[in-house]
Amino acid sequence: MSTSTAEYEDELVVGRRNDVADGVITLTLRHPDGRELPSWQPGAHIDLLLDGDLVRQYSLCGNPADRRTWQVAVLREAAGRGGSAFVHDKLTEGTTVRVRGPRNHFPLRPARRYLFIAGGIGITPILPMVAEADSAGAQWTLLYGGRTRASMAFRERLAEHADKVLIQPQDECGLLDLATYLAEPAEAEDVHVYCCGPEPLLAAVEERCRAWPAGSLHVERFQPRAADPDAVSTDFEVTLARSGRTVAVPAGVSILEAVRASGLQVLYSCTEGTCGTCETDVLEGTPDHRDSVLTEAEQAAGDTMMICVSRCKGSRLVLDL
Repeated sequence: MSTSTAEYEDELVVGRRNDVADGVITLTLRHPDGRELPSWQPGAHIDLLLDGDLVRQYSLCGNPADRRTWQVAVLREAAGRGGSAFVHDKLTEGTTVRVRGPRNHFPLRPARRYLFIAGGIGITPILPMVAEADSAGAQWTLLYGGRTRASMAFRERLAEHADKVLIQPQDECGLLDLATYLAEPAEAEDVHVYCCGPEPLLAAVEERCRAWPAGSLHVERFQPRAADPDAVSTDFEVTLARSGRTVAVPAGVSILEAVRASGLQVLYSCTEGTCGTCETDVLEGTPDHRDSVLTEAEQAAGDTMMICVSRCKGSRLVLDL
């Protein structure tokens, strides 16, 4: 079933809340009846439905083997849009929050060697990846940068891997030494690079990995890529295969907006092409991908699309809605 039409959603209780760095708290979420939560794998995230239309995505950073609790870490964003402030100010121990997910567009692929690169709160999806790589006996290294040492969460959890983890606060060490660690290796096919953090870090890593074999680099963004200034939006039609409807999508209107205006309810969240909530199967037509979720290979395949931002290369799409 398409993720745009069905997904786990329930009220969970904040069981524990801890400060793990300057401005960063963790929330441990559980079902009020103590029942098991859906399984997840490293790289997955969930939606917190906070207040009205206020929805935010946070990576799961706990232990996938623990089916009774989910854990997320939230940085208070001084210049944010209200989501992180709500979490910090309102979600105290014992309160409830509606949660949706999990979903995973940043899965850990099997490899002999890994290079993990995290910037700031981007450490959250990397934590369970490190644990899984270690338990699998893979070789791995983590480069972890942040503004200051006090702002870098989970340093204590990483201490047991001190020989494999390079912690570099920018005020002490400067920027991460990407030039050294991302020099093209002799056997790049055996190395997978996983990176999460602010856009300048992601852009720098992507640039240095251009010469690497396709599929070596995996990134997750908190914010959408910069829009293509040459992108053109034109009118097209979308046929909704399961609903039997055909919807006109004018220039300047997203597929998501047009579909919802037709009366069909679909799941969505960020409306920026970063969270993956509205991913929909494409049955016919060629999508004009404008998201920040799918890899180049996934976009080229054209099997799915994010209907909140992506459009149509042509006059018609048929979607599994």
